[in-house]
Amino acid sequence: MINVQEIFGSMVFNDAVMRQKLPKETYKLLRRTIDEGTELDISAANIIANAMKDWAIEKGATHFTHWFQPMTGITAEKHDSFITPIDDGAVIMEFSGKELIKGEPDASSFPSGGLRATFEARGYTAWDPTSYAFIKDDTLCIPTAFCSYGGEALDKKTPLLRSMEAVSRQAVRVLKLFGTNTAKVISTVGPEQEYFLVDKKLYEQRRDLVITGRTLFGAKPPKGQELDDHYFGTIKPRVKAFMADLNEELWKLGIFAKTEHNEAAPAQHELAPIFTTTNLATDHNQLTMEIMKKVASRHGLVCLLHEKPFAGVNGSGKHNNWSLSTKEGVNLLEPGDTPRDNAQFLTFLAAVIAAVDDHQDLLRVSVASAGNDHRLGGYEAPPAIISMFLGDELTEILASVVYDTDYDQQKKAVMEIGVDVLPKFPKDTTDRNRTSPFAFTGNKFEFRSLGSSNSVSGPNITLNTIVADELSVIADKLEAAVAAGEDFNKAVSAVIKETINAHKRIIYNGDGYSKEWLDEAARRGLLNLRTTPDALPYFTSESNLAMYERHGVFSKTEMFSRNEIHYECYCKVVNIDALTMIDMVNKDIIPAVMKYIHVVSETAAAAGSLGVDISVERELAAKLSDKLTGLYGALKTLEASNAKCREIDEYSEQAFFIRDDMIPAMNAVRGYVDELEVMVGKEYWCFPTYSELLYSI
Repeated sequence: MINVQEIFGSMVFNDAVMRQKLPKETYKLLRRTIDEGTELDISAANIIANAMKDWAIEKGATHFTHWFQPMTGITAEKHDSFITPIDDGAVIMEFSGKELIKGEPDASSFPSGGLRATFEARGYTAWDPTSYAFIKDDTLCIPTAFCSYGGEALDKKTPLLRSMEAVSRQAVRVLKLFGTNTAKVISTVGPEQEYFLVDKKLYEQRRDLVITGRTLFGAKPPKGQELDDHYFGTIKPRVKAFMADLNEELWKLGIFAKTEHNEAAPAQHELAPIFTTTNLATDHNQLTMEIMKKVASRHGLVCLLHEKPFAGVNGSGKHNNWSLSTKEGVNLLEPGDTPRDNAQFLTFLAAVIAAVDDHQDLLRVSVASAGNDHRLGGYEAPPAIISMFLGDELTEILASVVYDTDYDQQKKAVMEIGVDVLPKFPKDTTDRNRTSPFAFTGNKFEFRSLGSSNSVSGPNITLNTIVADELSVIADKLEAAVAAGEDFNKAVSAVIKETINAHKRIIYNGDGYSKEWLDEAARRGLLNLRTTPDALPYFTSESNLAMYERHGVFSKTEMFSRNEIHYECYCKVVNIDALTMIDMVNKDIIPAVMKYIHVVSETAAAAGSLGVDISVERELAAKLSDKLTGLYGALKTLEASNAKCREIDEYSEQAFFIRDDMIPAMNAVRGYVDELEVMVGKEYWCFPTYSELLYSI
């Protein structure tokens, strides 16, 4: 039995460790750097580096690395040992403040969207003291930002930190008008992580899973999730053992792993943490995904983080629970007991509503990927139309503000369950809406559109920046009103009313899956960006370029480079899918079907020589041959489409060709293969089926 309190954060150079290991004055300087952004001088950095090194060595570390998050979507690290040679051929263990503060990885070998050429290799990693250093695999990992020789951000951490500063600046302005003086407002996040677990031996027999992370073929199993019997069901022993091991590894790293359960699809599960500051939550989620894969392997399992590893059952998302809190811990999205009278809450709520409405495009872009295109819009995920769910009470409150009507403050109803022995408890004032992309859940917003493998940095950069932009508009109006001597309460009421009235179209509390909502959303003028190529052009619109630059989150150069990376990644991922599909059909599927046709034909010939009725064999052989001919034709179409795609130089043009030509060709190939799978005998089929993959644990 592990002692959770004893192991929690044991591999993290956290505040408690710093307070213990650092001289008092050095600790104060470091805290000032973390809290206020003041520069840390090299002498203090040397003391911190030495303490960090001694602590890491005590924990068994031999190396250190600048741990960063390039535009690949995963993390990167280059390991250096602590050893320094001395005169007698021996070594000492050293780590300097210079090594702590700055590293120099090759900046030309990571995605840069044209910012770096192959011969322009110099780049820098810079220590992020707001994220704690930690030990992973006997290596001291120092969270860092990553930038080019010219200073442009090449990572996901740098703009995230900029966006956190942007929303803090504007939120502090608004709070000051309400008489709340705080030095800082912090965006907080709790990302729920969905994933699949499959048997490692079966996984290794599926080349599509190994190469692409998803099954490119697979007939629907006799049983999927129709009975709703997996969600919150009893966790199987093998999965429970994995979860226990995973929790222990995460807790050592100070990751607030809290909730675990079976998800809706067979073999699908979820891990949810307690929320924390956005940059820490981002670091923690990247670590969580990495450690999930490592721990799964120890248990003879493979953790699948693709958004749609299996057709016909739920895909995996990542629900991003986002809020704002003051440095003192006051949640700015907490309605309180009387939200109708809570003008500060309504002001921040109005800013979020305006942000989501004005920037639907950016929120959709922030979750756009080839993998997520398979999931968004299905009945397991929010639609590609961005809308907000507020619940009945908040919606009625906002209506009373807009129309100047009285709001009858409802007392919390008591739930009557109908069994005397069971306790009665207050009923929540709002339901939940799983079909909404952006839902208010009591004191935070749940952005439900993220894909399972996505870094949470992009969506939170977007959220922080668009809310900062709307808060700046509100602050400008209120500051002008105060300067003009207007009554502040009246000015606040007017701004809230104006903002809600202008953006109420984004609020929708109904079924986001329904055909009626698609029609209604179109009437409201909301965007419906169904695919990644549909969404990406919006990222670099003039208004979006200006907004990000206005708040110092991205330069125009950084935005264009990121858009190029998004296009390139989309095209490469789908091309890899297509090439894997072609390879499997040619080398595995066609030979397997031909072999089975041969077996059926031989059986027919043998039976026919005995004068036995062979009509079944003839019909089966004819059907198999007909489907095989169809498959071969579809394969040739896909091969031609893929070859034509690779002749297109611009990734932005390639993306639309993929959407309109290559993906339909891939779907046609899959259609034939999935039909053949259910016709070919099990011992002749070339890889494990959905039934085996989903029910093998």
